[in-house]
Amino acid sequence: MQQLILGGARSGKSRLAETLAVESALDVIYVATSQPLDGEMSQRVALHRQRRPDTWGLVEEPLALARVLKENAGPDRCLLVDCLTLWLTNLLMLDDPQRLAQERDALLDGLAQLPGQIIFVSNETGLGVVPLGELTRRYVDEAGWLHQALAQRCQRVVLTVAGLPMTLKGSPL
Repeated sequence: MQQLILGGARSGKSRLAETLAVESALDVIYVATSQPLDGEMSQRVALHRQRRPDTWGLVEEPLALARVLKENAGPDRCLLVDCLTLWLTNLLMLDDPQRLAQERDALLDGLAQLPGQIIFVSNETGLGVVPLGELTRRYVDEAGWLHQALAQRCQRVVLTVAGLPMTLKGSPL
């Protein structure tokens, strides 16, 4: 089963994804896409680490997400990817549109062949004011298109608001 958990900042999306991973009773590998380049992001990463069980594996990959999923997916395994919008940001900051398209297409095209469970966490950025600046507008557009494409492919899609999950597609939680 593939699941997409969306929500705003501090909406409870990561906590929900972590709970679903534990409830899967499978071996869990946490796929971290962040690059803690400053103190604030390092603090966020530390909070996530504190919450994760010691038995979980960890793969840190800011760019080649499709490759990491292919290498680590298995029928008795749950992969928790946190988070897609950080991954997208990393690719946008490369200023290489071909690499972004290649990585996105590899993820979307390879998803159906992956065994086991995959839980994607991502920030829903399209609910607010359209930001100023070409790069930030492109980010919102790319995130929206990625979410739409993943939502079509995932068996369950959940929007988390104020810690409450609202199932948009698939079986309710």
